[in-house]
Amino acid sequence: MAAGDDARDTLIRRYLGTCPAPLQSQIRELIDSNRLAPYLRQRYPERHAIQTDGALYDYVQDLKQSHLRSSPPIHKVMWQNKMDVLQNVLGLHTAISRVQGGRLKAKAEIRVASLFKDTAPEFLEMVVVHELAHLREREHNKAFYQLCRHMLPDYHQIEFDLRLLLLQRALGEAPAAG
Repeated sequence: MAAGDDARDTLIRRYLGTCPAPLQSQIRELIDSNRLAPYLRQRYPERHAIQTDGALYDYVQDLKQSHLRSSPPIHKVMWQNKMDVLQNVLGLHTAISRVQGGRLKAKAEIRVASLFKDTAPEFLEMVVVHELAHLREREHNKAFYQLCRHMLPDYHQIEFDLRLLLLQRALGEAPAAG
């Protein structure tokens, strides 16, 4: 096995480590035959137009209003330029607690990695759905993923394809732009 194959396999395990071995083998074949980027381009040809923090905030609020009206309010939503996408592969949700007068107030924030500015609308929706689900479920448990699927029925397929996109970028292949 060549050094390039070792690096490729390390990245595959990093992004797709929980996937069954036969599926990882199929992905290796796509990479080796330079078909991963065309597959993603064909499956996700469009790019969303949400480029500003304000537009992202409105987009998140619309999704929240559609699916999670009774959840706590979101006070801040923004694109985040410096984010470790492997550790926070989808985005970052935080609850900032501050003492105001004699009361403790919490403010929810959602930050989305800027690399998602140039992706398909499905990927942005999946990232936002993931972060919104954390308003109700802190952990990545069964209830969390049920909520994600409630808001976005194809959640798992889109998350898998997003991992393929991140893998493709990590391997330095041509971007899957339309």
